[in-house]
Amino acid sequence: MKCTILHESKGRMRVRFCQKRMTMIQADIVEYTLAAVSGVERVKVYDRTCDAVICYSCTKKEILQILARFSYDKADTSLVPEHTGRMLNREYEDKLAASVMKRFISKLILPAPIRQLMMIVKSAGHIRKGLKCLAKGQLRVEVLDATAIAVSMLRGDTNTAGSVMFLLKVGDILDEWTHKRSVDDLARTMSLGIENVWLKTADGTEVLAPVSSIVKGDVITVRTGSMIPLDGKVIGGDAMVNQASMTGESVPVHKSNGAYVYAGTVVEDGECTVSVENTAGGGRYDRIVKMIEESEKLKSAAEDKASHIADGLVKWSLGGTLLTWLLTRNAAKALSILMVDFSCALKLAMPISVLSAMKECSRSGITVKGGRFLEAVAEADTIVFDKTGTLTYSSPRVAEVIAFGGRDENEMLRLGACLEEHYPHSIANAVVDEAAKRGLMHEERHSKVEYVVAHGISSTVDGERVIIGSYHFVVEDAKCTLPDDKRFLSLPPEYSHLYLAIGGEIAAVICIEDPLRSEAPQVINALHAAGISKVVMMTGDNERTARVVAEKVGVDEYHAGVLPEDKAEFIRREHAAGRKVIMIGDGVNDSPALSESDAGIAISTGAAIAREIADITISADDLYALTELKRLSDALMKRIHWNYRAIISFNAALIALGVVGVLPPATSALLHNASTLAIGLKSTTEL
Repeated sequence: MKCTILHESKGRMRVRFCQKRMTMIQADIVEYTLAAVSGVERVKVYDRTCDAVICYSCTKKEILQILARFSYDKADTSLVPEHTGRMLNREYEDKLAASVMKRFISKLILPAPIRQLMMIVKSAGHIRKGLKCLAKGQLRVEVLDATAIAVSMLRGDTNTAGSVMFLLKVGDILDEWTHKRSVDDLARTMSLGIENVWLKTADGTEVLAPVSSIVKGDVITVRTGSMIPLDGKVIGGDAMVNQASMTGESVPVHKSNGAYVYAGTVVEDGECTVSVENTAGGGRYDRIVKMIEESEKLKSAAEDKASHIADGLVKWSLGGTLLTWLLTRNAAKALSILMVDFSCALKLAMPISVLSAMKECSRSGITVKGGRFLEAVAEADTIVFDKTGTLTYSSPRVAEVIAFGGRDENEMLRLGACLEEHYPHSIANAVVDEAAKRGLMHEERHSKVEYVVAHGISSTVDGERVIIGSYHFVVEDAKCTLPDDKRFLSLPPEYSHLYLAIGGEIAAVICIEDPLRSEAPQVINALHAAGISKVVMMTGDNERTARVVAEKVGVDEYHAGVLPEDKAEFIRREHAAGRKVIMIGDGVNDSPALSESDAGIAISTGAAIAREIADITISADDLYALTELKRLSDALMKRIHWNYRAIISFNAALIALGVVGVLPPATSALLHNASTLAIGLKSTTEL
């Protein structure tokens, strides 16, 4: 591609592409292609001028070679996101420019009578809005605007009325632009993980296939705890599906033959076979935007407080205006109060602060579904951890397989993997991974698989009942007999144990090594230092294993051998004691507790239903994301409170200066709108 170097300095170059016109799509291709090059730190492309500013750490020669080789036809367009924000910014840049040009041209060219007529027409719209609010019994900012414009028009001061309406229009454009850009930026930083799916082949067997390879008409199977990855129609099975994320229904919906299911919803119980109708990728951005917009309804108490105060101050502004006029008989001083309202800045800055915090969380691998959950994290004094996959690594390992009755340990592992692969959980993944490492193929020899939450899996293989799960499930519930083998009485205490029974007799014990996350003790110490007074670990493991882990990580208390309902009940007791509780888990068995807590946090590699139910999802890379979440939550609340104080004090000062005659009404309006924009922009900065 031919380019001209316009300017260069150390590590920075501005080039102009030799083409008459650059489309916005071409600008995005250039920007994202160059940004993906090693050594290029930052790229900004200006489509209007066909310029690109490139900041780099490699050599100038490498940059020139990259530019020389660049071609729109050969560029990898997959690097360009579905939405880049360029179109949105252009839309509002054009709106702003058009408003300014109209204002300038009307004052410069149009005769005074025509300008006055235009002012009357425009003012009628604002006055109508104010009257509608009054008719509904509402005293909102529209009433203040209508009053200010009407009074100016009645006084014959069309210049002031015109300036106020122009500033209101510009302010609305800037407010809407700032808000939409925040939502757009956040949507582009969030991602939907592409999962594998069980694909039914022509001969009726199931194979694990990437969701990206699925085409319309393919048949997939989705089981308990898994997310439905694609839209489609149920052609077999029965399932209870949680589709609150799509339809808002609060309870799971029964799905059977002929029912339609949506991507992103979760099978809470049962299983269903789905004929795919929409393939992956369609509308992902729009779904994320919808989720963000829904999350804005989950406002924190601080946001609600600011909003209520803003609306409550309207009547005081009107009262102050009337009182000032009665005392001074000076309409200009009275108008200065009407030019300033607290509502705009309060109602803009608070949600923008929350959206910016959510965006910053997303950059750190944290997905937050609403402002009130960040506030809950900031106010929490109790954190409850699930052990497996949370305080320990999300990929436990099989340390040993102990087979009884002369059975082969590889065969037992093969059978265990055959059952466990249908219900993804950290321990199940460990069994499947170990079988893969040993090169053990496990064909689908079993009948329908039944999953019992927090206990295990039951099926039938070659006419015999096979179950795998906890000691409680296999021995106490299923009444399987114990093997006559001394090794069973001396199972390694440092491991968690997964029991496999065939035909009512324990055939093998799979010993799971669950290595502790190296950062767990430091993270718990950091959470204590950040104001968390009570850190609790709850696990379905035995007392011995739980005690060892609890001592190593430094929790305040632990509970072993608990069921899902026990975790939820513990959180209810903490609530009754007046404590704010965060729950962190990764499995199907954590779902009740995640729902019960003030803020449920799921690990990203955990079960889909846990991620769906959770209010916050963190990356599985390490637990330091929790300390970052706590820091950002605390910083957000500080910013909200600072915004509140700054807006009240600055606008109060404008009103005072207007009342004493220092500031004319138009200047008060200008400074008010400028401060609103400034605080809104400050709210978009990093915490």
